[in-house]
Amino acid sequence: MRGSTGEPTVASPARVPGNLVAPLTSFVGRHTEIEAAAGLLERHRLVTLTGPGGAGKTRLAAQVAADRSDRYPDGVWWVDLATVSDGTAVTETVAEAVGAPFVGGRAHALRTHLAAWRSLLCLDNAEHLLDAVASTVEAVLQGCAQVSVLVTSREPLGVPGEAVLGVPPLSDADALSLFVDRARLVQPSFALDESNTVAIRSIAAHLDGIPLALELAAAWLRTLTPRQVEAGLDDRFALLVRGPRNAQRRQRTLAGSIDWSYALLDETDRVVFRRLAVFAGTFGLAAARTLCAGGTVGAAEVLPALGRLVDKSLVVADVRGHESRYRLLETIRAFAAARLVEAEEDTALRERHLAWFLLFVETAEADREPDVDGWRRALLLEYDNLRAALEWGLAAEDPRAGRQLAASLAWLWHLDRRGREGIGLLRRAIDRGPDERSRLQARLMTGLALVADTAGPLDVEHEAAARAVELATDVGDEGLRALCLNLLAVGAFYTDFDEAWHLCEQAHTAARVGGNTFVLGGARALQAMILHLRDRHAEAEAVIDDTVRQCLRHHRGVLSAVLTYQADGALAGGDPVRALALATEALRLAEPLGDYLRVGVARSVLAQVTALTGDPAGAAAVLDPVLRLVEGAEEELFIPGLDHAMAVLARDDPAAAVDSLRRAVRSTDRGTATWLAGRALPRLGAALTAAGRPDEAVPVLDRAVEVARRLGLPGPLAEAYAAQAELAARGPDGTTRAVELHHAALTIRVDHRLRAAQLDSLEALARLGAAVHPTPDDVRILAAAGSARRDLGLPRGADPQRAHDSATAELRRALGATAFDRAAAEGARLTLDQAVEYARRSRGRRGRPATGWSSLTPTELEVVRLVAEGCTNPQIGARLLMSRGTVKTHLSHIFTKLDTTNRTQLAAAAIDRQDRTG
Repeated sequence: MRGSTGEPTVASPARVPGNLVAPLTSFVGRHTEIEAAAGLLERHRLVTLTGPGGAGKTRLAAQVAADRSDRYPDGVWWVDLATVSDGTAVTETVAEAVGAPFVGGRAHALRTHLAAWRSLLCLDNAEHLLDAVASTVEAVLQGCAQVSVLVTSREPLGVPGEAVLGVPPLSDADALSLFVDRARLVQPSFALDESNTVAIRSIAAHLDGIPLALELAAAWLRTLTPRQVEAGLDDRFALLVRGPRNAQRRQRTLAGSIDWSYALLDETDRVVFRRLAVFAGTFGLAAARTLCAGGTVGAAEVLPALGRLVDKSLVVADVRGHESRYRLLETIRAFAAARLVEAEEDTALRERHLAWFLLFVETAEADREPDVDGWRRALLLEYDNLRAALEWGLAAEDPRAGRQLAASLAWLWHLDRRGREGIGLLRRAIDRGPDERSRLQARLMTGLALVADTAGPLDVEHEAAARAVELATDVGDEGLRALCLNLLAVGAFYTDFDEAWHLCEQAHTAARVGGNTFVLGGARALQAMILHLRDRHAEAEAVIDDTVRQCLRHHRGVLSAVLTYQADGALAGGDPVRALALATEALRLAEPLGDYLRVGVARSVLAQVTALTGDPAGAAAVLDPVLRLVEGAEEELFIPGLDHAMAVLARDDPAAAVDSLRRAVRSTDRGTATWLAGRALPRLGAALTAAGRPDEAVPVLDRAVEVARRLGLPGPLAEAYAAQAELAARGPDGTTRAVELHHAALTIRVDHRLRAAQLDSLEALARLGAAVHPTPDDVRILAAAGSARRDLGLPRGADPQRAHDSATAELRRALGATAFDRAAAEGARLTLDQAVEYARRSRGRRGRPATGWSSLTPTELEVVRLVAEGCTNPQIGARLLMSRGTVKTHLSHIFTKLDTTNRTQLAAAAIDRQDRTG
């Protein structure tokens, strides 16, 4: 990281985290200013160093930060804002520097990330973004009580509590010392003597002690004597005195020193220097060679010229890492840009800049699949230039190159925290050719849906993806068509599993023809998620085979999502150990993405598994970073599963659970119910019942049943039945209905191997029995369930434990200790499957009539209704989310109870009863 004087900032001690970098040159003087700034930081949390460009604000701030780094155990963090041109990107830039997850560029992401830190945040070059920086700083100061902020700017921010320190010119002594120090860098034998002291003192006086101007002048001692430097400055200052009256003298002087330095360059160096102004941020040698060559400058002359410009402090070089990077300080870049316009090269060079970076991105695309991390790093290193090229290209009279670049960056925005910015740029690119029917337009629309998949999954651009399918079909690009179909499937996934499945099949077929490896894995992955949501977990596991994993090996986001669904399925199937391992791996894959959606989902699932396996404190710790992120957000953030996880953590606090689950329903149920709402509604109804609000619970649970049936969600349907049973049990004479509803829930849970939830059904049935007519059967079932809980590692929550203890005490009292203990020992020897069969065999002992319409259970009545409507057994199974075997069993019981022998007689009896009862 380098400041406005061309010097790198200072490294903090190794034991302190942060991102300051050691300087290559010594810090000279400024003892008074260091003490003043340090004193202000002792008393104020916001200190702004002000002064003109080149006054040494950056270097002073870096030195003050390094000197005080041991006072900030969570580090000193440096953020250079010089290359940020849009105020809306300030918070994002700061958040990225400190490692905060990106949430649409909003200040809360930074505030919540730093809330518990004891750090110093240094924001350099803030003058061109005053309002945005002020807003970000104010948010940090208000939400992060132990974070201090040090800012460099040409004017104060105007934030309440801001302490301002104007950075004055160097004293005469310090100015002389700095000039001599920098002169020795270019001429090691240089020393003050009688022949040069007067000239050097004159130079320092002419330059008003401005550090950058002194360094620029000292750089010329490689080729000029001090007297020649003094003479050149005198000529230039004579011109600058006649400049604009409202410009500060030091600013005029700095401009004069840069202008003079430019005038002393040879023609080749002048051409290269002004052409470098086309770059935004840093640039590499290959780009410089290509863009700076032309006319009188050959490609071979660019590197020597670049070296000379570095020597003269007109270009900053960073030689760390695998490749040297270069940049112009903003003041100097602005000067160079003006010279570029004067030379009438600006338009042509920006066109070449766009063409070069378009070729760079298109060439790099070959590395995306085999080395996605390396590809992503390479593009992010050039992101400032890519954004500048995009802005130019999309504003051009012929926007084709800009539109091509936008299309080529869609995958980067999909994988990176800049997704919201990408959506805006892609829309602009699409709007530059709204009626175009081309492969490029298809790529842009596909890109829009691709980026929206991570930046706003419930707002996937369905229309764009649908039109992209048409265009890809028209141009015969099966690989692109496959991706479009897969994205359409993502859009349908939340509300229509059958449609999403059909689109996945089409996408997979197109991917085989078009050779789209990602879609070959992604389509199958989405189908596996659908199977998990339909509680067909064994089938889902069979889909995620080695081929799918191989296809997705470079796509952490999709793999992480698949793992969260697998973890959910493992937990439902009664294997919490595997669920914990899968959820942990999902988070490990998601964390490097720095994307609140994927990380939030992974943490939510891991928190649920952790809580349900008996570690609520650990679950809270897992979820805490996500909760801090979303708390107080300016806009509602969509993180699937977060509200469910919060409800699980609050399962012994029904009122809190109600609040969380209402949010889940509101945030996901947008006209057409999503499966997320389908999962939340039964839990909301149960929480309302537990909170003593039955009147509110009734309609919620009725809707839960309807949504679960319509979307095909067996687990949530069983949860809705169980919640309705608990509600019925609280009413007069509701025990019989409660028993039947619990049995209906148990049947679904058995059909779909939802072993964890089977425990809840068994215990609920046993508790009902204990409350009405205690028998040894209830003891056996409770004991079997308790034994299974211990074996599986799924302890009860506090409220269920109290209900269990109460039922146990009632059974022991009613049956006597000896009979109770004997029955408990017998039950403990039963496996879970045996206990389930035992409970189902004992059904009906509660006094329900053996025959007639009143003998039918609620589920049996539903089967009769569907038979009367003409539904086949498979259709009934699909509607009621039960297996065909279960449908046949129900029909057998119904035929016996109603004394009928076939479906025709049953349908006629049902219609006759309907006519009689109205």
